[in-house]
Amino acid sequence: MARLFKERGGGGGGGADSRRFSTSSLPTMSFSLSDLPSPFGPLSVPLSDLELRESAYEVFVASCRSTGAKPLTYIPQSDRTPPSANSSSSSTSSLSLQRSLTSAAASKMKKALGLKSSSSSLSKQKNSPGKDGTSPGGGGGGGKKKAVTVGELMRVQMRISEQTDSRIRRGLLRIAAGQLGKRIESMVLPLEVLQQFKASDFLDQQEYEAWRSRNLKLLEAGLLVHPSVPLEKSDIASQRLRQFIHGASERPIETGRNSESMQVLRNSVMTLACRSSDGFASDTCHWADGFPLNLYLYQMLLEACFDSTEEGSIIEEIDEVLELIKKTWSVLGINQMFHNLIFLWMLFHRFVTTGQVDNGLLFAADNQLTEVVKDAKSTKDPIYSKVLSSTLSSIMGWTEKRLLAYHDTFNSSNIEFMECTVSLGVSAAKVLVEDISNEYRRRRREEVDVARSRIDTYIRSSLRTAFAQRMEKADSSRRSSRNQNSPTPVLAILANDIGDLANKEKELFSPVFKKWHPLAAGVAVATLHSCYGNELKQFISSVTELTVDYVQVLKAADKLEKDLVQIAVEDSVDSEDGGKGLIREMPPYEAESSIAELVKKWIQIRVGKLKEWVDRNLQQEVWTPRANKENIAPSAVDILRIVDETLDAFFHLPIPMHQALLPDLMIGLDRSLQHYISKVKSGCGTRNTFIPALPALTRCEISSSLFKKKDRSQNSQKRRPQVATMNKENSNSLPQLCVRMNSLYHIRAELENLEKKIRTCLRNVESAQVDISNGFDTKFELSLAASQEGVQQLCESTSYRVIFHDLKHVLWDGLYVGEPASSRIHPLLKELDPKLEMISSTVHRRVGNRVITALMKASFDGFLLVLLAGGPSRAFTRQDSQILEEDFESLKDLYLADGDGLPEELVEKAAAQVRNVLPLFRMDTESLIERFKLLIVEAHGPAAKSRYPLPPTSGHWSPAEPNTILRVLCYRNEDAASKFLKKTYNFPKKL
Repeated sequence: MARLFKERGGGGGGGADSRRFSTSSLPTMSFSLSDLPSPFGPLSVPLSDLELRESAYEVFVASCRSTGAKPLTYIPQSDRTPPSANSSSSSTSSLSLQRSLTSAAASKMKKALGLKSSSSSLSKQKNSPGKDGTSPGGGGGGGKKKAVTVGELMRVQMRISEQTDSRIRRGLLRIAAGQLGKRIESMVLPLEVLQQFKASDFLDQQEYEAWRSRNLKLLEAGLLVHPSVPLEKSDIASQRLRQFIHGASERPIETGRNSESMQVLRNSVMTLACRSSDGFASDTCHWADGFPLNLYLYQMLLEACFDSTEEGSIIEEIDEVLELIKKTWSVLGINQMFHNLIFLWMLFHRFVTTGQVDNGLLFAADNQLTEVVKDAKSTKDPIYSKVLSSTLSSIMGWTEKRLLAYHDTFNSSNIEFMECTVSLGVSAAKVLVEDISNEYRRRRREEVDVARSRIDTYIRSSLRTAFAQRMEKADSSRRSSRNQNSPTPVLAILANDIGDLANKEKELFSPVFKKWHPLAAGVAVATLHSCYGNELKQFISSVTELTVDYVQVLKAADKLEKDLVQIAVEDSVDSEDGGKGLIREMPPYEAESSIAELVKKWIQIRVGKLKEWVDRNLQQEVWTPRANKENIAPSAVDILRIVDETLDAFFHLPIPMHQALLPDLMIGLDRSLQHYISKVKSGCGTRNTFIPALPALTRCEISSSLFKKKDRSQNSQKRRPQVATMNKENSNSLPQLCVRMNSLYHIRAELENLEKKIRTCLRNVESAQVDISNGFDTKFELSLAASQEGVQQLCESTSYRVIFHDLKHVLWDGLYVGEPASSRIHPLLKELDPKLEMISSTVHRRVGNRVITALMKASFDGFLLVLLAGGPSRAFTRQDSQILEEDFESLKDLYLADGDGLPEELVEKAAAQVRNVLPLFRMDTESLIERFKLLIVEAHGPAAKSRYPLPPTSGHWSPAEPNTILRVLCYRNEDAASKFLKKTYNFPKKL
């Protein structure tokens, strides 16, 4: 016992332990005795605490008297006064029970314990009133004496009256007189006492009957209910004793030495008490060493170690008291291990039942447990193991009731109390698992870390409880703020609270747990991460649209997660795996990805609706130039407005990642604009839509097939439905085509403004951390390219439509038909002029020149096509070449417009092909034929001289291209040309 509290030692002079804290700092904890049941099991005999206490006191006094030099042979002073200094009593009469005590005999063990010291318990007990208001000493003025012996202290501490004490001592003297030299272990004390007294020895009959009943119940408990040596069912002595005790309850027996009933009782009792486990008779009587009777009796003795006048404190004379209490071990069957275990229970039980106000008792229990742990590892006694398991289970149950919700019990003012509680609970758990559990022994010990497992359980349980409380608090806070304009969402409030809770855990509780669990803080934040994650997951699954509340919650969740992970990482820096296990236990909330997914859905919905709008509105668009002053289609204005509004809505979304999600929106809007542009130019045809396909080259059919048979050709068959559809819808007239071009150009121009706006918005949002000018793509690439291509396509298709479709009657049906001199180009120029005027007044100026340029090229192509594939009514002589050259100059002058039209260099560049081909019409036929032959030989080699292959039509007219020269020959109105064609290709001589 001297080592009992060596770890809690507080220094000399009886000073308080440095770890002691004020009782006012302890939490208010409700407690009932049902919370702390006895670990010893039911006694099953109705012995009250008072009866057990008196019986234990009898064993104590008898055991102390029987250990002298002449056991039970000495005669104490009859007047019960303390021995004087001049006493002539021999050493044999100076009873150990009567050892003198002074205030100087303060407990050395208490000093080592660091428990609070007080004045001697003996002096304090002098006039302390009993529960009934009388002195514990009873009558006779005993309460006025100064108690100076251990025996007197024990009597007072066990609340035994002087009258009862006197009767016990008197009985022991009578027993000693009748059994001289017999030790206490060789007698059954209740039986012996019953034989020493009669009813006349008591003040009244009630007291006598209570005394007799107590002793009979004690015999029943020790010999029948809890015998030290198990009884056989057929044991006759036990049956007789049971019948005797039962009969005594119905017809009271007469006690005393000469009582016949006592002789019957003695025979049965001694037969049972003298049995031994090996089957042979023994001179040791087993009547009080059966479990758990002996434990209850010993517990009553150990209660004397606690000061009855100052709840929770241990008496100063504990060393002397324990020394005498141990003398009862032989009677009660107690050894050092059982003593350690029961004393542990007493310390702990005393702390709990006295209101948990003296933390020193809890520290003492924790230290005593270290002794029990040592015992547990060395014992193989099944009874001890059973009591040990029950005791530690009760202690662990109490500790875990507090530790499984330690946030409700402990705080900064009582953190040492928490540490002691944890130590008790963990130590108890380790013994229960490592030293008692068979399952543990069957497994490899390194697979089970009991302390770490229990701490893990405490942390997770308490934090889950604390989280639920914070959740309820946050919900209440949310409800109370509903009258505000924008109350904070519950989970946003909760995230902030959980962050505070995590920091408190890290600073206050984790250092306590770290002694047993190196990753205590990490486990705590992992638990909080999981709890909040479950709530967040439910919240996210219930959200169908992006709202301010949604984003606010996810922002708060993202911050919380970063804080929790940081704590886990810091706590795990020295662990074997660097905290990877804990991090795996914390799957990311992916708050940003959740926001991103919802934003992507938002984008998909917006883009989908925009595409539907495009399809619906373009079916109703009429492309009239009078819709607005810019001659732009209303649908083009509207789609740009919708795109602009969508961008505004996107940048007003309360999200932290506009920059990351903008590409998704850009792609969607870009494709929607591209879809619109595609619809605008759809059905308007291309350059090749209006240029007729050239037929096979013959002198007869070259003229007749070009425009008459082309309508029946396969290529024309493919184009006719498109052209017919355009004509039927009447949506592709020149004014309408101009509006389409304006609309595409307007979109192209506004795209640049939208891109500038996007860059500005990105700079304004908080999340933009990247230099936007440094490679971040904010362009509408698809629609930009599509609008440029669309304008170009519409320019060409419009131009070729005008030349080859709208002006077909003057170009194909009039120009150079019959005599070239009488069907010159002036009618074509006359009808081209208003077309140019319309284009200039309708199309945006930056597009107008492009359209007119395209119209110029189309008219030049048409002019050449008339000359080289003009149909059956056209033929030219060398003299006509001057007319052709003059007409072409007039056509060029139309676009030059006396300097107000297209730039001269642009016109000349476009006229280069015609200008190169026209000299062929001036050349003589022989020279044309020779040039043709030379080109064929150059292309096919000398072998071609025997038979000149028919050159294919390339469509690129040039004086160096055989097919171009061949066509000039085909349209040459001379015999030499006809003869060459007839001879070489069997073409007919006449047109």
